[in-house]
Amino acid sequence: MCISITKINCDEEENTVQVLGRPNSVNVQKVMWCLAELGLKADRYDVGGAFGGNDRPDYLLQNPNGKIPTLIDGDYVLWESNAIVRYLCDKSRSGSWYPDNAQKRGHANQWMDWYQTTLHRPMTTLFWQLVRTEPQLQDQGEINAAIAECSAYWAILDQHLEQRRYILGAHITMADIPLGCAAYRWHRMVFDRPDLPALKAWWTLISERSDYQKHVMLPLT
Repeated sequence: MCISITKINCDEEENTVQVLGRPNSVNVQKVMWCLAELGLKADRYDVGGAFGGNDRPDYLLQNPNGKIPTLIDGDYVLWESNAIVRYLCDKSRSGSWYPDNAQKRGHANQWMDWYQTTLHRPMTTLFWQLVRTEPQLQDQGEINAAIAECSAYWAILDQHLEQRRYILGAHITMADIPLGCAAYRWHRMVFDRPDLPALKAWWTLISERSDYQKHVMLPLT
């Protein structure tokens, strides 16, 4: 790893940002997919999980939570994945990713925050039980409860998408990134899920994007 977390010492172009975090983290995937869609160069370094490093003093100086990801853009450091996505889209203003008026941005923020505050918790329970827990140790009660809760929340988005291609309408925006990453896990994990056709159509549309395939559609580990 050619990076000191408190000082970039790699021989890189000035416009290349650094992302500290492991590739199988859904929060890191948000950032990497966003960067790729915006055409921004990025070097990612394995931090967290099996790689460790997020409890090191030099990492904690950048991100006192000891979580991932952390973005380093020159002398600018930012953590919290949704905040990073907003920052990158705002800075780039590329395509439709950053909505062009305050009301659209308000709705984008609404759905991004809804994922983080509402859907992320039961999705995390489901992921840990089905992917990161040995079958003989899985708690079927927790799994069933998480499926039921997630299904109710995904049904809200399904209803919202009935008359829309993407979350804000005709064009993809930053609002689609957090939920798009979660939707891959929802459709990839093995369990009986309700039929949500509008949600499935939206996710199928997103899954055709090459940058999404590269950074999000990875083996679940």
